[in-house]
Amino acid sequence: MVRSGISLASLFALAMALAVPAAAQSTALPEAPAPLQNLALAADAQHGQREDGIGRKATDLSPTGSERQDAPDATIFPHPDSNQWWLSGQANIIFQGRPAFHASYQGQNSFRNSAEYKTSLIGTLYTAWRPTHSIPWNTDLILDFESAGGRGLSEALGIAGFTNIDVVRNPNLGSTPYLARYQVHQTIGLSQETTEQQAGPFGLAPVVPVRRLEFRAGKMTLPDFFDVNGVGSDSHLQFMNWTTNNNGAWDYAADTRGYTVGAMAEYDDRTWSVRYGIFAMPVVANGIDLDWALSRAHGQNGELEIRHSWVAKQKGVTRVLFFANRAHMGNYREAVAAYLNGADATPTVTAHAHMGALKYGFGYNAEQAITGDLRLFARFGWNEGQQESFAYTEVEQTVSGGADYAGASWHRPADKVGLAVVSNAIKRDHQNYLRYGGMGFLLGDGNLNYGRENIVESYYNLHFWRGLFYALDVQHVNNPGYNRDRGPAWVGSARAHVDF
Repeated sequence: MVRSGISLASLFALAMALAVPAAAQSTALPEAPAPLQNLALAADAQHGQREDGIGRKATDLSPTGSERQDAPDATIFPHPDSNQWWLSGQANIIFQGRPAFHASYQGQNSFRNSAEYKTSLIGTLYTAWRPTHSIPWNTDLILDFESAGGRGLSEALGIAGFTNIDVVRNPNLGSTPYLARYQVHQTIGLSQETTEQQAGPFGLAPVVPVRRLEFRAGKMTLPDFFDVNGVGSDSHLQFMNWTTNNNGAWDYAADTRGYTVGAMAEYDDRTWSVRYGIFAMPVVANGIDLDWALSRAHGQNGELEIRHSWVAKQKGVTRVLFFANRAHMGNYREAVAAYLNGADATPTVTAHAHMGALKYGFGYNAEQAITGDLRLFARFGWNEGQQESFAYTEVEQTVSGGADYAGASWHRPADKVGLAVVSNAIKRDHQNYLRYGGMGFLLGDGNLNYGRENIVESYYNLHFWRGLFYALDVQHVNNPGYNRDRGPAWVGSARAHVDF
């Protein structure tokens, strides 16, 4: 998707052209005696991943933590830690298809029950500059460009835990490149003691104070910094489902591409961190335009992170998240009441919107390494459920868990196999709204025989050469869109990913 003078197709063809000759030279993976963790393998060590698979920094300072040191290089070109500038990119292509499944009926926003297939492609160009070499007063200037093309199955409608997190929910935006991030990142050191961090496009300093304040302002996506999980936050090298990669009940401030504008502050210590930010909300649910009047519409997010392991010499992290959104949001209970008393011909939540309406919730997020190759994760999320789902997806309670396992035992240390189970739910007001024929920005079968939406996902990610990866993924969705009258649906995926 990177289109800085070249097309995504050209970029991917270039990656293949580089990969095939190198693979022909040697069937063994390139060796590195003790490399630093690469960005593409950042899920093993870095904090702050998003669907582009790029990590923010290594905040796990636990003295009991340990990392594998035998993983091969995982970018096409190396990225030295000592540079004052950063230039890298990635491209991700996902092909998804599914067979037909049973459905008693189908509505405007249903996951279609006929067989179909779709392809999505996304590419990002990351640039950053560090004006000085200062450690206690480091500044990073960040500028990223992105392009997202293709479509999702059923236009990304009909499933709350949708199967491809790369899909832009408004396909009419097209694949024209756009400015994804612009940020000023300022570190203020509070101690003489320092620790190493993996340099990357969101933080170039290879060394940071153990105790420090960090401030960010500009355009960003919140999953870069909140609700991060090393096992379940990277759709380019791990799982693909929306509610596996993020907490589905966290309706985080974002436009339809997943970005917002705002500012955040973070305090980091040896074994814990706390972060808080305030960000712009979209004007309408799932809209591309942001409301710039933060006094009337904003999303507040806070998170406490505690780095403590329950297994000796392995890493463990627990995070507790809260959010509170104010925006011009509709109310499901009012929409249903207006329909039942005859005021509205159909339930329409947008007809009962109130400026400054409050939607709030919390999340729990944990990950624990059991061995050098096996890691577990779990999430739980809840929100109040009466106000309209507005920015991420239509989930008001979620619980998920899973694991990944590295392939060192079969001499493929950069390969991963993963398994996750997710169960999503909505509250009574939202159920009634869909049962009487209401439409959300994602869901709407015209009727509803309610049941929890349960998803099982498994993948195998193959490291082919340097920054080139291929993956196969299978998802089973029971009660798509919370509807017992539809499904289950099987979705298969093939993914190609390149980091350079």
